[in-house]
Amino acid sequence: PLLIKTQFPSVPAANVAFLGALLGSLARPLGGRLADRLGGARVTLATFIAMGVGVLGAMRALSMHSFGLFLASFLLLFMSTGLGNGSTYRMIPATFMREAEATVSGRARARRESAAAIGIIAAVGAFGGFLVPRTYAWSTSTFASIVPALRVYVALYVVMSAVTWFHFVRKGSRFGTARI
Repeated sequence: PLLIKTQFPSVPAANVAFLGALLGSLARPLGGRLADRLGGARVTLATFIAMGVGVLGAMRALSMHSFGLFLASFLLLFMSTGLGNGSTYRMIPATFMREAEATVSGRARARRESAAAIGIIAAVGAFGGFLVPRTYAWSTSTFASIVPALRVYVALYVVMSAVTWFHFVRKGSRFGTARI
């Protein structure tokens, strides 16, 4: 709501701000289902690309001063984030199981380690709820615009896409043949 209010002061932010969180929450289970069907790494890679497109759309909307495009871009971003959240949480246990030995003790260890990793990753992910608004505040106070923050996000999505592709999707990678 604050972002809408600062970028589009004439729009009543309370009327539409809930849509992003709603869409992201509804997309999360779908991300898990898609990951089960297509593989978590592929779905996660696609969500990073979609998030980059969403941010680029938001940047374009700001330059055009188009609230409709801005809202659509952020809805794409929230939906992609929800899908990616579901697919990433599918990847974690699959990665540990892939690494486990084909023994009962290896699988039990993989389950314990993936549960611990999920806890740590959830805690780090929650930090994003603090970091994202702080990045907007830094960008606005330093550059009088959120565009530099959006550029940082696009760069991060490119890096995360490359890492995901290289380690999990690419043929010839350690996990490339697995359905992670």
